[in-house]
Amino acid sequence: MTSKNQDLFARAQLTTPGGVNSPVRAFRSVGGTPRFITRAEGPYFWDADDCRYIDYIGSWGPAIVGHAHPEVVKAVQQAAARGLSFGAPTEGEVLMAEEICRLVPSVEQVRLVSSGTEATMSALRLARGATGRDKIVKFEGCYHGHADSLLVKAGSGLLTFGNPTSAGVPEDFIKHTLVLDYNNSRQLEETFKSIGHDIACVIIEPVAGNMNLVRASSEFLHTLRRLCTEYGTVLIFDEVMSGFRVALGGAQALHGIRPDLTALGKVIGGGLPVAAFGGRADLMQQMAPIGAVYQAGTLSGNPVAVAAGMTTLKLIQAPGFYDSLGVQTTKLVQGLTAAAKEAGVTFCADSVGGMFGLYFSATVPTTYAEIMAGDKDKFNLFFHAMLDAGVYFAPAAFEAGFVSAQHDDAVIDATIAAARTAFAQLAG
Repeated sequence: MTSKNQDLFARAQLTTPGGVNSPVRAFRSVGGTPRFITRAEGPYFWDADDCRYIDYIGSWGPAIVGHAHPEVVKAVQQAAARGLSFGAPTEGEVLMAEEICRLVPSVEQVRLVSSGTEATMSALRLARGATGRDKIVKFEGCYHGHADSLLVKAGSGLLTFGNPTSAGVPEDFIKHTLVLDYNNSRQLEETFKSIGHDIACVIIEPVAGNMNLVRASSEFLHTLRRLCTEYGTVLIFDEVMSGFRVALGGAQALHGIRPDLTALGKVIGGGLPVAAFGGRADLMQQMAPIGAVYQAGTLSGNPVAVAAGMTTLKLIQAPGFYDSLGVQTTKLVQGLTAAAKEAGVTFCADSVGGMFGLYFSATVPTTYAEIMAGDKDKFNLFFHAMLDAGVYFAPAAFEAGFVSAQHDDAVIDATIAAARTAFAQLAG
């Protein structure tokens, strides 16, 4: 007898490529049947077979206050009752822009969009328009959405430009995209010395979350800021994932760095589609309708989505919110590490604010190459053992995890207890 999850997946594959609307959901990396979620509350969600899971993806970051928070739900209901979309300005858009500018000092002006891909794509276009340059630099292992110029893997040498990582991306689209090693300051210095005056922008995840969690070192980020300033290059922090996740002001607040532009998303929508890009006013003033760089969106600043995001931004400013979130995330990674050690399994973990990474390697990775050297097969076994125990981690070895304010001691303790059994099975 098949489960409802299996039935839904079989049906979905008839009408949707791979049966999913975003690739990682398909479980291709870990194997097995995706769970089709029917409802969620606090730190939990339930699948089509009514199995409950402790959720550590949190919609890939947005559910920082927990699923279906009563205040967020109420704000959405009230906004929906007033109308779903207008195609005209609203006061809510103004309030959200003011709040983002207040909380992120590097953002002097901001434009709301609907997805992280749209935010990073628009920030790149603005950087190129403002500098009159074509070349961009990104870092191996960092994901900035599925815009053509950013779907690039590293080239074969220091100054070799990349190759497409997706079919359908012409070579001409990425011939100006240079891929460098994450956390390699020497390579960065050499690149700017060689072609710095041709580089329109550098885009980076200051806390990478799409090759698993990997922190950029403070020395690396400060070197990047210095070089971009020296060569007139626009520095873009992609904080779609880390913004309001690792700290109230994002990763840039932790390092004391002001990027020229910042891309935000996930948390600022509270689970609904809101993203943004913003930064220096002189740059943002080059956007249409007052400047020559064009960007538009029918649903940008959607009133229902903005209501969810604004309520979430209010909730995360409660006294002690980030202290508590960091404590619980640290408790999780320390507990998992201790459980692995007890079982004799090679494993380590790391966290920043409400983000964490799990690695089946001896030391915490600092580069894409180190991430790729981890034991993916061990991760897959661990993933399924935890899934069977009612704990849902990201269904891929190369994704960060997320803790919410609703992951209390009982939830963390239950996760660690399940992990002890899972690690014992791996050791056996």
